[in-house]
Amino acid sequence: MKRIILHWTGGGYYPTAVEKEYYHFLVDAEGRVYKGKFRPEDNLVCKPHSYAAHTGGGNTGSIGIALCGMQGYKDCRVVGKYPITLAQFEKAMKLAAYIACKYKLVVDRTTVMTHYEFGIKHPATSSYGKPDITFIPAYPWVSKNEVGDFIRSKIRWYKTKMKEV
Repeated sequence: MKRIILHWTGGGYYPTAVEKEYYHFLVDAEGRVYKGKFRPEDNLVCKPHSYAAHTGGGNTGSIGIALCGMQGYKDCRVVGKYPITLAQFEKAMKLAAYIACKYKLVVDRTTVMTHYEFGIKHPATSSYGKPDITFIPAYPWVSKNEVGDFIRSKIRWYKTKMKEV
C-alpha cells in the first residue's frame, strides 16, 4: 500500500451499504469505525467489482478512509445537516495514524492526502474538483488550502502517541 486518501461521504452520519463498497474504513458521527466491503490489499490490483473505488484515477495502492457526513455541502462555510463532528474527525486521524504505522507509511503530502488534494495533483482524473475534504467544521479557522497539512500534522501527532504506548 502506498497512500491513504481521506474523504467525506457526502451523506448522513452513518455508513450505508453502498458507501461501504467505496471505502475501506468509515467513521460515523460518534467516532465508531466501520470496515468497508473490501480490504485495503484488494486495491493493490484494481479489477472491476473487486476493490474499493474511492478515488477516480488513484485507487491502486490507496486506502480510502471516509468520514460519514457533509450531505448538502456547498462551500467552505456552509454545511448541510451532517457536519463532521470533533469526535469523528479525531477518530479518523487516529485511525489514519494506525494505518500509516501498519503499512509503514511516512506521513507526507505524497502518502496521506485528501480527495481534494489528489484531484488538484491529478487534474485529468475524475477526482478533479472533488470538495472532500476542504473544510473541517470542528476547526473552522483552517482554510481550504491548509486542510491537508492540518490533517497530516494531526496524524503525525497521533503516530507519536502510539509509539509511547
